Amino acid sequence: MDVGVLLVIQNWFSDKTDEEVFRSDAELGVLAEQYGFDSVWAAEHHFDDYSMCPDNLQLMSYLAGRTERIKLGTGAVILPWNDPLRVVEKVIMLDHLSGGRTLFGMGRGLAKMEYEAFRTDMGEARGRFDEAAPMIIKGLAEGIVEHDGTHYHQPRAAVRPGPSRSLDGRLFGVAMSPDSIPAIATLPVQMMTFMQYDIGTHAEAINRWRGLHREHHGTEPGPPLLQDFTYCHEDPDEAKAIAHEYISRYFLSVIKHYDFAGSHWRETPGYEAYQVGADMIREAGMETAASAYVDANVYGTPEQIIGRYEERRDAVGDFMANLAFSYAGLPYDKVHASLKLFGEKVVPELHKMRTKTPAAV
Repeated sequence: MDVGVLLVIQNWFSDKTDEEVFRSDAELGVLAEQYGFDSVWAAEHHFDDYSMCPDNLQLMSYLAGRTERIKLGTGAVILPWNDPLRVVEKVIMLDHLSGGRTLFGMGRGLAKMEYEAFRTDMGEARGRFDEAAPMIIKGLAEGIVEHDGTHYHQPRAAVRPGPSRSLDGRLFGVAMSPDSIPAIATLPVQMMTFMQYDIGTHAEAINRWRGLHREHHGTEPGPPLLQDFTYCHEDPDEAKAIAHEYISRYFLSVIKHYDFAGSHWRETPGYEAYQVGADMIREAGMETAASAYVDANVYGTPEQIIGRYEERRDAVGDFMANLAFSYAGLPYDKVHASLKLFGEKVVPELHKMRTKTPAAV
């Protein structure tokens, strides 16, 4: 099993500047390589302390120069906010600079406030993603980008530098809703998702994606990427207390950033399923919903975490693991200790599960 570190870059500190947080979280990507992780990833988000990485490809280029072997992932580039031609150019550049270590993930975005700032109609998100993703995948393979559709009118352009290696097996698509699963399944990509529910609920979505992928491509899909927020500590009581305090805080930041208290989902084409989730959170109560969210993620002693991953493997088969260690103002001494302990005692055991998605060489 491949095991990665997700950089969230969330400034919930009262005594740190955005620059201090950004540089501290970026340094975790270097430490991830030192502690034996296989990959480092970063999300794309804008305009909020929820997550401060407006260009994850730029961050990965920086980490390419600071590291030697670790794979470099985007989790994800939000296609409706980016010009497809520029995405192709930047991904190819990163792959050249890193010697074939790029893992390219794509998503469509979810936050109303980000869409509004980009002057983009959120109701067009599904259409824009569905047009842009095949354009980009073809451009990465051929070095030629062209398209004439509803949202994108791109005259033929040959990108330079052009591609020199295939990204097959290194492409990912975010699927967080029932609407996204068939859209991702039509593409030659692996599914990415954040853990929000019990593993049985996620298994249903993963198996649906696998079945649709087989129908569309006639091939077995690669392992899905499951992303967690985590805290690892030798004392189980300490691990549980810290996880429930800080992952709960992260959950509250999700509610704020995505405006889950609002009712706009119902009127936004392609996002109607999120209204159901928002209504469920209100009905359950914030405290109950936050506690359930924490327990959907992995935390605990190294042995407890390994056991949770064994349970997931039994439920969903092969998968890749990705973990956020820094979030919601968790002090960096605790972040570093958790990352180091996880790298030393958990990663070697997860490697024995042996799901690999190698970068090109």
